[in-house]
Amino acid sequence: MDKQSINKLKLFLTGLEGRFMENSSIFTGIEVIFTTGLKSFKGIGNFKNGSISYNYLGSIKLLTIDNLFQNILLECEMYDSITLTYKDRTESVTIIGDKKNVKMITNKEKNLTLEADKVPETSTLLSRNYYIKIGKADTLLKEIGIMSFDGKIKNDKIRKYNQIDHYVELIDDLLNKLPTNKTINILDCGCGKSYLSFVLNYYLTEEKKRKCHFIGIDRSETVITTAKKMASNLDYRNMEFLAIDINDYKPKGQINLVISLHACDTATDMALALGIKLSSELIIAVPCCQKELLGQYSYAPFKSILKHGIFKTRLADVLTDGLRCLLLEAYGYEVTPIEYISPLETPKNLMIRAIKTGSENSTALSEYYELMSSLNVYPALYAYLQNQSDL
Repeated sequence: MDKQSINKLKLFLTGLEGRFMENSSIFTGIEVIFTTGLKSFKGIGNFKNGSISYNYLGSIKLLTIDNLFQNILLECEMYDSITLTYKDRTESVTIIGDKKNVKMITNKEKNLTLEADKVPETSTLLSRNYYIKIGKADTLLKEIGIMSFDGKIKNDKIRKYNQIDHYVELIDDLLNKLPTNKTINILDCGCGKSYLSFVLNYYLTEEKKRKCHFIGIDRSETVITTAKKMASNLDYRNMEFLAIDINDYKPKGQINLVISLHACDTATDMALALGIKLSSELIIAVPCCQKELLGQYSYAPFKSILKHGIFKTRLADVLTDGLRCLLLEAYGYEVTPIEYISPLETPKNLMIRAIKTGSENSTALSEYYELMSSLNVYPALYAYLQNQSDL
């Protein structure tokens, strides 16, 4: 290739270098094919420890992105043409150059729609535009066990597929309120196997093209090991998992979103308290097993009703989540409790969405104190906020 073409190629490579430096966590690989006459020589680069492991002509070198591109430009002087493909999780970029011209082609992933032959005969897949699309998200869906290896949603996972997609739908508008000029840091409290974090990672990165970083924390070494393996299988390098108690977690920087999904009883309160202490811009919680207030609360005017255990249990659930929402409002959050999934599937179907809007609300706090007194309760969320050390 002549000097003019190489200089033009250099400009394109400078752009790719910037792309890599901006978000190397989604880089998936680079392929280079040099051609001279009828002969071609291929180089393959993969991410390794912040650099690129480059295999060319039987030699493997660990290079920084700028050193790799410098080597490629030097090699171009000895060949007639080059085809270079740079890939990340959102798209691939192909540069084709020879003595006459150098051009760049961007190949974005196609928005594949559900094919008729992929719908199981017994399916309850809905007639809707899914956020996590079959075809495009197949690798993810297979890893989390929703899809079989032959590309079909498993019959016994159709309900779960609809649930995870509805989860993304319910928080999609809230994600737009998070910062656009920096990495979004997301903390998953009591993360378990982190299926929904993997789904959210996919959606933010590959659909919304947002730069994000996930931290999953859970006390169980077993589930953390499983989550790490899944992240490795998916090559989701923008995720880290820690076997640690929520109360012991110390963030390294600003947390923008705290999520807590099906954390039992007061574990939800731990997550909410942490989100408040961290001044997280957004908190999403799907509570489970609200047992704490059942043995605490009493209310004389309802004595004749609450003598029936089923009514006392149901009211305890409402009071637990109602007081959580009120205390979030007292700490400056706009709170929206909504039905997450059909109550026919599970009675524990509430999602609490809280957006940080301003300073503390003294009126809401006063109402909260009055309810604590009249109901004779001391909720865990309030206790955690009083006892949790500053972060």
